[in-house]
Amino acid sequence: MDTSQDLFGRLEKLNAIGAALSHERDLGRLLESILDAARDITHADGGTLYRVNEDRTALRFEIIRTESLGIAMGGPSGGPINFPDLPLKNDKGEPNNSMVAAYAAIHDKTVNIADAYSEAGFDFSGTRKFDERTGYRSKSFLTVPMKNHDHEVIGVLQLINAHDAASGEVLPFSEADQSLAESLASQAAVALTNRMLITQLEQLFESFISLINLAIDEKSPYTGGHCQRVPALTMMLAEAVNATTDGPLAEFHMSDKDRYELKIAGMLHDCGKVTTPVHIVDKGTKLQTLFDRIHLIDTRFEVAKRDAEIAALRKQLALRQPADAAAEASIAAELAAQVRALEDDRAFLRKSNTGGEAMSEADQQRVRDIGKGRRWIGPDGVAADFLSADEIDNLTIRAGTLTQQEREVINHHIVATIKMLEQLPWPRHLTNVPEYAGGHHERMDGKGYPKGLTRDQMSVQARIMGIADIFEALTARDRPYKEGMKLSQALSILGKFAQGGHIDPDLFDVFVKQKVYLKYAEKFLDAKQIDFGD
Repeated sequence: MDTSQDLFGRLEKLNAIGAALSHERDLGRLLESILDAARDITHADGGTLYRVNEDRTALRFEIIRTESLGIAMGGPSGGPINFPDLPLKNDKGEPNNSMVAAYAAIHDKTVNIADAYSEAGFDFSGTRKFDERTGYRSKSFLTVPMKNHDHEVIGVLQLINAHDAASGEVLPFSEADQSLAESLASQAAVALTNRMLITQLEQLFESFISLINLAIDEKSPYTGGHCQRVPALTMMLAEAVNATTDGPLAEFHMSDKDRYELKIAGMLHDCGKVTTPVHIVDKGTKLQTLFDRIHLIDTRFEVAKRDAEIAALRKQLALRQPADAAAEASIAAELAAQVRALEDDRAFLRKSNTGGEAMSEADQQRVRDIGKGRRWIGPDGVAADFLSADEIDNLTIRAGTLTQQEREVINHHIVATIKMLEQLPWPRHLTNVPEYAGGHHERMDGKGYPKGLTRDQMSVQARIMGIADIFEALTARDRPYKEGMKLSQALSILGKFAQGGHIDPDLFDVFVKQKVYLKYAEKFLDAKQIDFGD
């Protein structure tokens, strides 16, 4: 019999449980907490929590617990559940009233059974088989429907074998037990519905982000992978920093909300690239715009060779009367030399067009000499410089394939990202997303872009994202202008960046000591890029 003191204590637990459930973000832990709480306040030995499936045709097993048998299935702390769903209708299409959990869901009615073996009207054959197999004795059952704010049944809470706390004797569930379980089921349904709604909104929001990244990917196949890999590497490094217990970053800790906020920032860090012209994003060679202009230069070389051949033939024709074999041989040799020079210059310009890590001053000057020193006659019959000023500017790019103006266009995606993200009405737990996402091109020494922030003016999360963005770019295998670096080379460059004030040296130490680079490489890089491990 319930004493007033015991009942008061259980009511206090119920209030505490309701508050706790409303704060739980993880759906699996929430479901587990609901069943554990129901068992606790009703002194039940076991229980099952079901959820109505998406098409509302069956109850799906979510959590199963039996303390005395050590059974824990479902949820973060339990093993897998292999039981089939419990149908809400039988083979004839009639309500499945023989199964007590289905009956409670169908009729939105609590079922309180003192002894399953003597209860008429329900099929407990499965329960008897379970008892025979395990030596258990399933006796008292309390089955409570869970309804959301629209009075729609979304699940069923079933408790088994209430017992006396002192003697351990199995008892029927009392009226107080039923009232407490129904109250908890009501609170739990609200918490579960809220969590599901929030989860659905989060999924919808993440789908919109994925849609933006898909748009970027459709514009350029060279950035789609980047938009996926940078968030992954960001979270790997953030978790490594979170696990650090000594050094200058020992005080950095993340909650689940912090993790989600950083994850969203990582996914959105390049959303501004939707504004970047595709011919710049995809610029695989120095002369590429809507097409690779090296082919225009190829044509000029062909025209120059044609003109040289025509000039040689005209000279040869002039010698026909009288014939001069020595002079003709000299003309042919001169033509061959001109053609060799043209082919040599052509091969050089094609090589220069591919870009690379660095172009020497001598090679840059040779481009200028070809551009201004050579002449060609165009379709209009007018002699012109072999290369235009724009072509010379592009072909003399010292590193990579972008001119300074094009780099500024590319860099503008950061400004666009910040501008776009600052327009959104972020909820409180995501207010830092613009700062995290917009800071990945800043430098520790204040020479970064776009705000020139220093290390002290940046969050740890933004600094983490900066390292992730650089390392991904160095090792990426899908860039149009280079192969992905090997780990040793990429880490060497990052190390110099750490020393030179480009990236955070403390974060770089964690990146190396915790082997974040190796974890990332094993998941995203080609095996030939991993030139060392432990």
